[in-house]
Order: sequence, then C-alpha cells, then structure tokens
Amino acid sequence: MNESTEKNEVIRGLENVIAANTKTSLVDGVNGELHYQGYNINDLAENTQFEEIIHLFWQGRLPDVAEFEELRSRLVAEMRLPSQVIKMIELSPPNAHPMGVLRTAVSMLGMFDPDAENSSRASNQRKAIRIAAQVPTIVAALNRVRRREPVLSPDPELNLSGNFLYMMNGGIPGQDEQKVIDLVLILLTDHGLNASTFAARVVSSTLAEMHSAVSAALGALKGPLHGGANQRVMEMLQEIDNIDEVKAYLDGMLADKKKIMGFGHRVYKVQDPRTNHLRKYSELLCRQAKMSELYQISHKIEEIVVREKGIYPNVDFYLATVLFALGISKEYFTPVFAVARTVGWIAHILEQYADNRLIRPACNYEGKIGRRFIPLSERR
Repeated sequence: MNESTEKNEVIRGLENVIAANTKTSLVDGVNGELHYQGYNINDLAENTQFEEIIHLFWQGRLPDVAEFEELRSRLVAEMRLPSQVIKMIELSPPNAHPMGVLRTAVSMLGMFDPDAENSSRASNQRKAIRIAAQVPTIVAALNRVRRREPVLSPDPELNLSGNFLYMMNGGIPGQDEQKVIDLVLILLTDHGLNASTFAARVVSSTLAEMHSAVSAALGALKGPLHGGANQRVMEMLQEIDNIDEVKAYLDGMLADKKKIMGFGHRVYKVQDPRTNHLRKYSELLCRQAKMSELYQISHKIEEIVVREKGIYPNVDFYLATVLFALGISKEYFTPVFAVARTVGWIAHILEQYADNRLIRPACNYEGKIGRRFIPLSERR
C-alpha cells in the first residue's frame, strides 16, 4: 500500500447508506408519511395509547385488551428506582444537563438489574419493560429534586404517560393533558435509523447489554444537532415579546442567514406528518393555560417561513409549545423525547440481537505511511 492507493468514496454523514433491516418504522420523506410496523401514524396517533405502541413495537402486533392491561400494570409496577439511583440524582451537580444525568442514571441502573448480563429473549423482555418504565421516573425525579420538591411514587390508577406527567408536576393530569402526553410519546417513539437509534444498534451489535445500548443512544440524543432542537425552539419563541415583532425578528434571522429552529428535516421533503397533530394541541393547551399568544406567535412564524422559504415545520416546532403548556420546563424537552424514544431504541436493539452482525464500517486513511522511527534519545 502507498499514498497513491485509490480511495473509496466517503459518504459524509452516511446519508442514504442502508445500514440495517427493520420492521419497526418507515419514514417516507417524499410523501410525508410515517408508519409504525405497517400502521400509518395518523391512524395510531389519536386512536391508541402509548402502551399499545410499546406492545406493537416489541411484539409486532397491537395488543388485545388483556395484553394491554397486563403490559400497563407491569410498566407501572416497574417505575420505582433503586434508592442509590435516587441518591445519585440528588448528588448530581445543579448545572448538569438533564440528559447527562439521565444517561448516567440509566447506565447505573444496569448494575442493579437482576437480568443485566442475561441475554435470553425472556430476560431482554423483562429489561425492556424496566428500562421503559424507569426512564420517565428518572426525568421526573430530577425535575422534582431541582425544584426542591419531594420525589413522587407512581399512582397505580394512572398509566405510564399519566404517571410521568403526575410525577413531573405533582398533580393528577386532566383528561386533555393525559391525551396529549400520550400523543406526544406516540409521535416520538421511533423515526427510522436516526443518530441515536444507530448508536443503539452499533453498541448492541457488540452484544453489550441493553442498558449500555440505551445509554449510548441517550448520549447521541444529547447532541444539539439531534435532540436539542425543541428546547431551542422555545428559546427562540421567548425572545419574541408579541406577535407584532415576529416579522422583524424573522427578517433579521434570514438576513443573517441563521437557522430558524424547528423547520426543515433531513428526510422529509414535505411537511412532517406529526406536525398537524401537535399544532392542534398546541393551540388547545396554550388557550387553556392562558398563553394563547405563544401559539399565535408560533403560527405566525410558520406562515412566514413556509411562504418565504418554502420550508415546513418539523416535529420539534409545535412540540415545544405543547410541552411548555403542559408545565414542562424547556431543559426537560429533550428528556421527554428520550422517554418516548427509549421504546423505539429497545425495538431496534431487540432486532439487532435477533439477527446480529458486528457493525464495523471501514474508513479511508489520510495519514502518512513509511515514516522512519527515531528513538527518544536521538530526537531533537
């Protein structure tokens, strides 16, 4: 081999490279459609509960009533955390990013799980339920600790998403709130081979246990180019005092060639199919929370950006106002994303385990070759 050896083409960002087979979800960017295990997201979004989607992703079919109730009960029963993990959350630095605390807590949970190193299918199913149940508890516990409020235990009368909102805010969610948080988690459960999902599959391809793979996915989701857009949408909205300032604000951003957060998508060439669902509930919840102008500002931004740039809002845009109206602080927007996406990651991890080959891509070497070694004593 020499420096003139012909290189293979590098596909930057692995764009359009097929790296896995999956039955979990299909993202149709051309037609603006999202399918979960063959079901159109529009059919699932407001007609199912989150537990139905969990069963669909892990078992390949929607549950019957008995299966639904059993899964709901098992998830709620597994929501409690070991006291040592609660203590770690309490001892975490007050300025630590919630995603960093969540990633660390999930990794720590792997040391307490009785099935941690057992790779049988039954063991992995038990771990899947524990992880999916404990991630929302970690997020809620951190939120309560930082607000100097008591950490709450799950209510057996509520489902997973209802308990998450209850343990975050301290009040039993109303009917609309319960419906919306379920909807949010359903819409965010999976979205093809994105960066965090790919990270989960890479780690699980080494046959590392599930907690390690989920921790890796959380690390990828923490990155601002992946999971942080919804928080930055909220920060943008909070910079605009009223609806009359929207046009001037956007003109300034466009003149400076700054990215308008919550618009455009790597895959979708048309509108993100999840947007319509979130837009509707953004308007409803903002009105109920007496912050209607926040929705109006959002809608005005959408109108201007679509008209002048031809770019549509993605899932993060209206998700920001929905979560804010639910009483969730912006620094927890990405952890909420993780609560939902954990279920999708686990589905991909289970697929990887079932038909595994170590993921080991190649790279082009661009360094020198044939350099003469000089002993330390002779180097000048």
